[in-house]
Amino acid sequence: MIQYSMLVQWSEEDRLFLVTIPEFSDRVVMPCAHGKTRGEAIQNGEEVIDMYLEAWEVEGESIPQPSTLKSVVKH
Repeated sequence: MIQYSMLVQWSEEDRLFLVTIPEFSDRVVMPCAHGKTRGEAIQNGEEVIDMYLEAWEVEGESIPQPSTLKSVVKH
């Protein structure tokens, strides 16, 4: 399960949806994926996340922790 954040933004210049992964921003050139549709961009972003995680594990590199949103629900 992908637990990393993805920011999907439309680029008028590129005419594509561009994907940025905030947790990877200090290690990977951003945007790191794109797609003609939002769904395609998200799918490509998930593939890129898997690819980097696998490569970092094989290389013995540290793996960035996913960011989590702490919900504030009051009952």
